[in-house]
Parts: sequence; structure tokens; C-alpha cells
Amino acid sequence: MSAQDLGAVQTTSGALSSAIQPGERRDGDTPRFWPEGWWRLIDWRIGIIPFPIYLLLFVLIATLVVTGEIKSDGPTMIAALVLGGFTCAEIGKRLPVLRAIGAGAIFATFIPSALAYYNLLPVKMVSSITEFTKATNFLYIFIASIIVGSIFAMDRDVLIKGFLKIFVPLAIGSVVAGLVGTVVGTLLGLGAHHTFFYVVVPIMAGGVGEGAIPLSIGYAALTGVPQGEVFAQVLPPVMLGSLTAILLSGALNFVGKKYPHLTGEGRLQPLKEGEADLQAGGHGEDSSAAGVVSVNVIAAAALTAITLYLLGVICHHLVGLPAPVAMLFLAVLAKLTRAVSPQLQQGGLVVFDFVRSTMTYPLLFAIGVALTPWDKLMAAFHIANIITIVATVATLMATGFVVGRFMNMYPIETAIVNACHSGQGGTGDVAILTAANRMQLMPFAQIATRIGGAITITTVLIVLGYLK
Repeated sequence: MSAQDLGAVQTTSGALSSAIQPGERRDGDTPRFWPEGWWRLIDWRIGIIPFPIYLLLFVLIATLVVTGEIKSDGPTMIAALVLGGFTCAEIGKRLPVLRAIGAGAIFATFIPSALAYYNLLPVKMVSSITEFTKATNFLYIFIASIIVGSIFAMDRDVLIKGFLKIFVPLAIGSVVAGLVGTVVGTLLGLGAHHTFFYVVVPIMAGGVGEGAIPLSIGYAALTGVPQGEVFAQVLPPVMLGSLTAILLSGALNFVGKKYPHLTGEGRLQPLKEGEADLQAGGHGEDSSAAGVVSVNVIAAAALTAITLYLLGVICHHLVGLPAPVAMLFLAVLAKLTRAVSPQLQQGGLVVFDFVRSTMTYPLLFAIGVALTPWDKLMAAFHIANIITIVATVATLMATGFVVGRFMNMYPIETAIVNACHSGQGGTGDVAILTAANRMQLMPFAQIATRIGGAITITTVLIVLGYLK
């Protein structure tokens, strides 16, 4: 054998030895459970949870509930919310037809609400989840990460044009939806005054904390009716309006898959030549400097999001602007002034993807248990209310669709942003955008919810005061 042949044999032998590792199965060998079968089992997931870990978590949480040791501490609540959120979402995602219109988000929000109301969840578990959700306020951690990551991922020109243009379909949609909803409710016997002030307006008031509560306080001051009674009237339309927006947004996601020319898959308007967008899989401005995103950069981006939120809290105390809106403007300012490096922008996008894929369904589960009163939702379920609410939300979204297309924006994205104007505040935004699979729209959703809601409440209270 020549030296050349010997070298070839040694090379082949080395390649084979490196290709077949100890414990791996060669072709023709009998399949073994350990470790290959176990690895396949580990790689089978429910949401993000490996199946063996899922079973172990279920047993552990059940044991903690039975022994009364289910606490509101971080590790326990993370395990409980991840288990509950991804279980409900997985059920929704496996249902025919409904899975195409956002059943995962709907189930993750409303199943736990019903379970808590009918005492099918242990009382101690419900109280622990409620305490954890309200004490940690991790809804705003989620929103901060999503807003900052999505803004950092946008091209500067696309960002500023989008913010300026989104007010047009939002304003026109609000007016048209108000008119249509009032007419429908009046024709169904609800009365024009009741329909407008107690059904239509609450839908577009901006949720519960920043919508239904201040609206009920204003109504009580102007009418003399106790605030509690007013709140009980305006809350059900908020809940059912949000559910309607979730369902219709999920349906629009399905439409977008059938007619891709109608959607930017999370981008509000078409890119022009030379414009870049991290959300579209590009690398934004000056991408050559971004390189590989390290763990330290990702951590820095997450801390930047928290810092901007805290600055928003300070702005709220100083000028009264809601903290998420102040944070939104600060993030936009940082982007437009190039205060954020390309590397940190990339880190923000990684934070966005991580939070979206791991925290959304656990957050919705917590919202369902702690912040979604099932009885208030059910109170809105009579035929005149349902038709009026659906007509209002559908008109709001349809107007956004038509106006958005006229303004050279993606009509599906514009309609979904308008849908957030009828959502249950920040919690509704999360559910709507999850059902639509367009979490990148969170900055615009916050404009529709917070600013749109504030303008709606202020205008309506002025009108009611004038009528009195």
C-alpha cells in the first residue's frame, strides 16, 4: 500500500470515528430508548416546555397546592404561569378553525378567568397569582421589552412616517365606529344616549385602569349616579369589545396568509428602496457594526428597556403622561437621535424575540386569573349588546383597513392597530397582537390604546358636561 493510499485510509477512518460518537446509533442498529429515544422525548415540547419537564412541573405544582405551599414567590409563580399559560395556549392551537383566528391567546386569557370564577382553580393558587401579578407589575416589563425592541428594530424614516400616519385611520375609525355603533344600538332598542355613552364610548376608552375607571368617575361627577354603579355598566362593553377585537384580529391574520399583498407581516407600511428594517430580517442602519450579539449586549438592551420605563414613571409623576406612553416617546427619541448603537439595537431585537416567545402566554394566563372578571364579561352577553359591540369594533377595524390602504399602508396592520383602540388596555394589546401574530405593532398599539383612549374620554366628558 502506498503512502498516499495509507493516508486516505487514515483520513476515512478519522472521519468515521468523528462522525459516530459514543452512544450514537449506526444505521442498521436496533433503536434504543437511552439516550436517543429520551432525547426525542425531551425535544417534544408543549409550548417551550420539554414534555418530561412539563409532567414533572404538573406534579410539583399539584403537590404544592395540596400541601398549601403554593406561594407568590418568583420561582413558584414562573413555574405555575408557564405551565398554565402554555397548556391553555396549546389547547387553543390544536382546535380546527379556531386556531387560525387566535384561539391560543383567547384560551390563555379567558379559560383561567372562568376557572378562577367558578372556583375550579384552588383559592390559594388564585390569590398567589393575583398577588404576584399586581406586586411585580410584570405586564409593564413585557410591554417595555416589546416596545423598545420593536422601535429599535425599525428604520428611522419608517418609524417617524408610521407614527405620523397612524393617527389618520385611528381618528377616522373612531368617529365612524361611534356613529355606526350608536345607530345600531338605537335601532335595537338600547336608546341613543345609553348606547353612545355606556356601550360605544367604553369600548374605545382605553381599557379598565386608564379607561373604564376614569370614565366612570367622570360620569358619576356629571350625573350624580354612584361611581360603583356606573363602573358596573361600562365595564362589560370593555371586556366584550376586547374579546371581539381579539377574534377579528386573529381572523385578519388568517386573511393575511391567504392574501399576502394585504399585509406587511407586522410592518405598518411598505419599505422604500434603501430603507432597512430589522423586523423584516435585515440588520438596520449601519449593520456592519452590529456583528454577533453577545450575552452582555442582550442584557444591556433589557436594562435599557427597564430604564426607559422608569423614566416614563418619572414623567408620569411630573406631567401626568402615562408611563408606557412616555417610555414610547423616549424610545422613539433615542432611535431618531441615533443615541442607540447598532449593536444595542440588535440586542433589543433579541430581547423582543425572547419576551414574545416565552412570556406572552404565561402573562395572558396571569391576566386571566388576576385582571379579567369573568362575570363582567358574561354580563355583556345579551343580543342587543353583542350586536352593538361587534358592529362598533368591526367598523373601527374596517375603517382602518380602508383608510390604511388609501394611505399606502398595509391595511391588515392598520386594522389591527385600530383594533387595539377597542382593547382592554395594555392587557388587551398583548392578547390582540398575540392573536394576530404581530407583536411588532406594540408601539402603535400603545398609541391607539393610551392616547386614543385619553382623547376619547376627554372629548366625551366635555360633550356630556355640555349636554347637562
